[in-house]
Amino acid sequence: MDFVASGRAGGMAEQIIVAFEGEGSGVDDLSWGQLDLWMAMRRQNSWLPLGGAVALPAGTSLADVVENLRYLMSRYQPMRTRLRFDADGRPSQVVSSSGEIALDVVDAGDDDPAQIAEAMRRRYEETEYDFVTQWPLRMGVVVRAGLPTHLVIIMCHLVADGSGAALMIAELDARETAPIKGMQPLEQARWQRSPAGVRQNQAALRYWERLLRTIPARRFAGSDDRRQPRHWRGEFRSLALQLATQAIADRAGMDASPVLMAVYAMALHRMTGINPVVFRPTVNNRFRPGLADVVCTVAESGLCALDVAGVPFPEALTRTRQAAMASYKHAYFHPVDVDDLIARVAQERGPDFDIGCFYNDRRITTRAGSAGPTPTSAQIRDALSGSQTTFRWTIRQDDPFERLFVHIDDVADAVQITVFMDTHFVSPGDAEAFLYGIEEIAVEAALELVPHPS
Repeated sequence: MDFVASGRAGGMAEQIIVAFEGEGSGVDDLSWGQLDLWMAMRRQNSWLPLGGAVALPAGTSLADVVENLRYLMSRYQPMRTRLRFDADGRPSQVVSSSGEIALDVVDAGDDDPAQIAEAMRRRYEETEYDFVTQWPLRMGVVVRAGLPTHLVIIMCHLVADGSGAALMIAELDARETAPIKGMQPLEQARWQRSPAGVRQNQAALRYWERLLRTIPARRFAGSDDRRQPRHWRGEFRSLALQLATQAIADRAGMDASPVLMAVYAMALHRMTGINPVVFRPTVNNRFRPGLADVVCTVAESGLCALDVAGVPFPEALTRTRQAAMASYKHAYFHPVDVDDLIARVAQERGPDFDIGCFYNDRRITTRAGSAGPTPTSAQIRDALSGSQTTFRWTIRQDDPFERLFVHIDDVADAVQITVFMDTHFVSPGDAEAFLYGIEEIAVEAALELVPHPS
């Protein structure tokens, strides 16, 4: 291992230079998934870093950490991908077959290793990323008395979407050596220019244009509490919501994803008064040929319109499943073509037209319903009344989010909803009421479906 000394606040630091070599190289257009993420990064003025700091298992050696970094860089083409820009600023993907990357090693000394790791995480996330010259992964390890205690990994979202990241972690843990599966981004870009790719894009554009010309022009009624900083993020956790959605999914014999989407749509209608509700669900696109097991970003935001005004929950759920299937089918497209279409329709329909409402269900462990018995009505009521629902505002910033973006995640014994919003369109009070409304609607629907004990 080659060590390079460097100065770092919070402890003595060195760098280990790690060489890597893997299959595949070349230059091509960005794939549709990459381009969709690139455009989101431009809108939000962020390179959308992913990752965090974790404590390492006892017995982990520095050599283990080095080999894990080498494995990631060697196995996955997106880890070896940088960007190239033409004279008009149009990006291309540049995949290298080999190279070197630095692993930061920080000796905590007498300081708390967890605090050193957290400081490293913040530094990695807050330091600007050079898409042209830097690899899209930043990795560091905190050591005490020569033994690694914490690992910090931050990567650019262009490397992988949520499903791709989960697959990458599983393969790293297993040290998978089987050949890489699925179409890599270079191959995806070639397919997307093929006759089959052109047909897929044209079908998606027809679907989008039909909806864009018929949906209500506005997504939000407007905010009466505009704040500065303008863009806020909040975090909501609810055990009752988890139990209620699991109970409904179990009783209906389906995946929990459409259950929560139906609840979300009904709460959105309650908040805005606008019908049908229109939002952009994140679609992982891994049901498509060649994309199921690929580590990269293939997810795109579809378009879904749902008429849920005044209908009972079972009917809303049926409508959600039907509308979601149509949205998923047409959520694989050239993002520039869709953006151009949106701009043309918006110019015709007036300045109030927007579709800046997003929904991203990132759950993995709870999407298939409960692993054990169906939650009972008593359990749901106990969770609702037992102060096991929490909400807090976490970030206020000037850099933009979308007008409303909701992420759904697995956490221990709860569903977590992270809401990002523009307070000029959704007030803090409305956003908080919206989140509690999601819980309320789910609980009411579950208690109607789940038998009461006699």
